[in-house]
This record gives sequence, structure tokens and C-alpha cells, in this order.
Amino acid sequence: MPDITWEEPFCGEGANCFRIGTDLTGNAYIAIAGQEGHYLTDTHDALRALINEIKAGKADHLL
Repeated sequence: MPDITWEEPFCGEGANCFRIGTDLTGNAYIAIAGQEGHYLTDTHDALRALINEIKAGKADHLL
């Protein structure tokens, strides 16, 4: 398992909590809080693009 530094959980209403982490090799990770052993990984740039698109409202139709 990579050496991941996890941020504090980001929680929505209820118990919907996610964590974002990074490692020293340029990878970014997203996991459900409490299940950090099962994560989605990509580059820092890909995570930045995902967050920017979400902020721009491009995923609002999923809500």
C-alpha cells in the first residue's frame, strides 16, 4: 500500500464523508472515510481537474 497522507474527511449531510489524500510520487487518492484501504487513484492534475469541474457545476445533474 502506498504511503498516503489523508486530509480530514469532507462530509455532506448525514454520514456521506470522503477523504482526499496524496503521496510523494504525485498521486492523489479519494476514499470513503473509514474505508481508506479501498481508494480511487489518479494524478494530482486529474484530481485538480475533477474538483474544478465539480465546482463549475458540471456534476450537478448527478445530485
